[in-house]
Amino acid sequence: MSRRADLLARLTDAGYAAGWRAVRLLPEPVARAGSAAAGALAVRRGGRGAQQLRSNLDVVTDGSLDDAALDALTRRAMQSYARYWQETFRLPTLSTERILAGSVMRGREHLERARAEGRGIVLALPHSGNWDAAGVWLIAWLGGPFLTVAERLRPESLYRRFVAFRERLGMRVVPLTGGERPSSTVLREWLADGGTACLLMDRDLSGSGVPVTFFGRRTTMPGGPALVAAQTGATLLPAVCQFDGTGWQFVVHPPVPLDRPGRLRDRVTWATQQVADAFATTIAERPEDWHVLGRVWPEVGPEGRAPALPAVSAPPAEVG
Repeated sequence: MSRRADLLARLTDAGYAAGWRAVRLLPEPVARAGSAAAGALAVRRGGRGAQQLRSNLDVVTDGSLDDAALDALTRRAMQSYARYWQETFRLPTLSTERILAGSVMRGREHLERARAEGRGIVLALPHSGNWDAAGVWLIAWLGGPFLTVAERLRPESLYRRFVAFRERLGMRVVPLTGGERPSSTVLREWLADGGTACLLMDRDLSGSGVPVTFFGRRTTMPGGPALVAAQTGATLLPAVCQFDGTGWQFVVHPPVPLDRPGRLRDRVTWATQQVADAFATTIAERPEDWHVLGRVWPEVGPEGRAPALPAVSAPPAEVG
């Protein structure tokens, strides 16, 4: 690493550390107001991330909003994203009782049924709402940890800081790459023993994911959640986190069946599409809580409105 890169890495880590400390010292109403102001400022500055978010939301709302309404939705979405960070920084100071009292769980029966069956559980989530707060709720409900796989951040010190934070909350964090053992191996063993895993899967950072139709456009999503569920017999549950006033709402969808006939690859493709459909249904209810500031669809960039496309049909339901 060059001296300049090393300096930037140190400054990034120091910035996060300072933010972590400062936000925790603020009263909650002041912290909320500050995060809302920060989100609105980010939209006014018009950075690439905010512009891409606007284009993504244009797709989610099917191009139905005029420019003023789309701008307002983008502002609310950036404020929601800023709220996620504000709450994440403050989460160690919030009691479990406060989070449980402020949380609403829709579809809890799907979790309870999966747990009663004694199999592993894979919760597949998009980047929406506050998944760390959802993690606190889930740990309390499980009475123990769940496993999650984390992408390695740069600098490494920042990655270790986030891992330590989530482990203090009670999560077990496995690095996607560079761990003592492959993350896929650890994940399969955890699920085979009846454990629960939470995996984010609405962005395909590798570029080699499973083709799906998402909000009417073709893209790819990681097939790992469906694959490990199929390999271990775990229950695959799509779940979406949202904000609910000053609290949180978690929506768990019915299980996606993986015991269909056909090849494993085809079953994983079908199941990943079902997860994408579940995500789209709930994200559309509160699109402002979907925090994706990167490109999702190849043809949808940060330059203005999303280009029009002809209708695209979903992959066939029956494969194999």
